[in-house]
Amino acid sequence: MSDYALLYILFAPFAGAIALIFVSNRQAMLVRGIACFSAFVSLLMSLYVFYAYDPVAGGFQFVQKFEWSRQLGISLHLGVDGIGTPLVLASSILLFAGIFVSWHIKDRTKEFYIWLLILAAATIGVFMSLDLFFLYFFYEMSVIPMYLLLGMWGSHTKKYLEMTDSEGMKLRDSVGFIFNFGANSKEYAAMKLVLFLSAFAVAALMGILLIYKYSGLNTFDILQLREHAKLMNIPVLGTTLDKIIWLLIFFGFASIAPIWPLHSWSPVGHAAAPAATSMLHAGVLMKLGHFSIIRVAFEILPETTRELMPIAAVLCVFSIIYGGFVAYYAKDTKYVIGYSSSSHMGYVFLGMAALDYISLSGAVIYMFAHAMATGMLFAMAGWVYDQTHTRDIPSLGGLSNRMPFIAGCFVVGCMASIGMPGTVNFIAEVMIIVGSWNKYPFQVIIAVVGIVLTLAYLFKMMRGLFYGPMDQKYSHSHDAIAMVDRVPLLIMIAVSVGFGLFPMHLYNVVRSGVDPLVARVTRVVPVASMPLDAVPAAVPSLGDTANPALPHLARRASEVAP
Repeated sequence: MSDYALLYILFAPFAGAIALIFVSNRQAMLVRGIACFSAFVSLLMSLYVFYAYDPVAGGFQFVQKFEWSRQLGISLHLGVDGIGTPLVLASSILLFAGIFVSWHIKDRTKEFYIWLLILAAATIGVFMSLDLFFLYFFYEMSVIPMYLLLGMWGSHTKKYLEMTDSEGMKLRDSVGFIFNFGANSKEYAAMKLVLFLSAFAVAALMGILLIYKYSGLNTFDILQLREHAKLMNIPVLGTTLDKIIWLLIFFGFASIAPIWPLHSWSPVGHAAAPAATSMLHAGVLMKLGHFSIIRVAFEILPETTRELMPIAAVLCVFSIIYGGFVAYYAKDTKYVIGYSSSSHMGYVFLGMAALDYISLSGAVIYMFAHAMATGMLFAMAGWVYDQTHTRDIPSLGGLSNRMPFIAGCFVVGCMASIGMPGTVNFIAEVMIIVGSWNKYPFQVIIAVVGIVLTLAYLFKMMRGLFYGPMDQKYSHSHDAIAMVDRVPLLIMIAVSVGFGLFPMHLYNVVRSGVDPLVARVTRVVPVASMPLDAVPAAVPSLGDTANPALPHLARRASEVAP
């Protein structure tokens, strides 16, 4: 079973989507059952891979390779390391939870679940791919389902629904809405998402093709390129080829992250998307950018990464502060959570930019933690919208009287997003702050201010939704009583709090992937390859706050020591 674990995880959602093609929409429970079963198989195998992964051995495990084109050097090469393993698990958790969050969708249920399964499978494919061709293939595959899920099952914003001209005639169906950024329709959101991601994905594709052309290896295999590609000494346009490739890769993938100023498509997409789509969008789709930069730029161009990564340290400041202030003043629940996600992705870029064992480990853990916290918030925002048919915070209030379970879960989701001790977000934020302080103290101060901003706008939204007087027109709204409605929230809460209280396996898995990568970028000999008496002198120090030498790495060192 372990030999084909990644294939089960990747192709179970695809198999479910294919099976649904042959089922009628009139058989709604069968449709939901097939979608749930395929998502459960993927989740079960993801859990197996996560806990069977050996952090002491490290490296890429559960590897499968199927040659696709020998002439072009393309193969379906799958494998997970300490960075990909938790992200595969996060994708499977959010897919399984999203199936239940979407349980009450009645409009073309079969088609909705088909595209949701394909979206999740595409993100999983990116996290597994060890071939640049298929990494980009799965990356682009995720755009198509997002367009259809937003355009067909999404919702318009309040401003768009109220859009009229001076004579009171509706302008919602005119071409003018495309250029009206304050009155967004779901069609506008879907088109903006596709245009942004496709345009910048072309830049990333150019970088990948340049790597393929000038590496001299005639392969897209990341592991071979990592060891043998030489792209440093080719002068191009007054600079060197490696810098051009690095910039194409970074900005091409950073647009989906999303980093400022390439972020504007993301909150609009969040606002229009159905709840399960928003969960996958914020939880894992946004992480494709960070992960792809790590997998391509960090692995293949380590020297250039060390030289140019400060660009991310500059831009992340704008992401954190701009996203936080816009979220504070936003009045739409999904806009608040959407801009919050854009702000929080700045923390991941900060952890990556510091190029430190602690900070990069914190960035990877934060990607996993943010998936759970934001998944909770979007699921509950979707429930509130289904009950009240509005996302306008000022018009709501007092809903805790009608929805005590949702209100309680919302508090937990806000605490996790803020980084309250006891949640895995807290561990990740502390690691990013501690690991980045020596290199980027100014950015760390901004990051702490961003945490205060997060506290302000999330508490403001929570108070506006659930406390104070309630408009009687919402008296018909009800709580999540059925288990099918409570299960997804309970799963995400259990994961967030569980790993917050017992983080060591997650931490060890992540560090096993981060340590050799940082050693490669910073040109430090990995701990496991040194004799024990050389470890303290060879490992870069973080001062008195932390020592990156871990117990499990010390054990690895002892195994190879004479």
